[in-house]
Amino acid sequence: MNNDNTLYIGKPAEQRSEVEMAIYDRLDALGMDYKRADHAHADTMEDCLAIEKVLGAKICKNLFLCNRQKTSFYMLLMPGDKPFKTRFLTSQLNCARLSFAEADKMQEYLHTIPGSVSALELIFDTDNNIQLVIDNDLMKDEYICGHPGINTSTVCLLRDDMLRYVREAKHEPAFIDLPAE
Repeated sequence: MNNDNTLYIGKPAEQRSEVEMAIYDRLDALGMDYKRADHAHADTMEDCLAIEKVLGAKICKNLFLCNRQKTSFYMLLMPGDKPFKTRFLTSQLNCARLSFAEADKMQEYLHTIPGSVSALELIFDTDNNIQLVIDNDLMKDEYICGHPGINTSTVCLLRDDMLRYVREAKHEPAFIDLPAE
């Protein structure tokens, strides 16, 4: 992976995609300080390891899920090194079998594509189609990092700022406990 290894503060000086710039603008409007790393496509958690070194923080998994009927949608944030087991999540959410949601729903609700999803895109879900779910183990970290609509950049926010950001986007998180194994 080819990273520029520079830790940036705030939004980029050059114009980027409309979605990415809207996220930076919202962060700025909320008066939040944030760090940013620019890098090659980060398609796997392994790709994120080098980015974590630049940011000085761990990058979490962000999973976009739906129920069997494709009528309920969830965004799960959990530690990147923790395995995801559907059965533990479905029992805590009291819902039927979960699977990864279709890319067209991700585009419709979050204006992004698979591999780039994070809680930062919840500002686009103005009709609250998505329930945000956060594993309590993630709340032990000082920072929460996510892609700003594109997986060639990663934003790092203080945990409490990320919580304020999603709540300002009218998404109250549900907190759950997923087992480590």
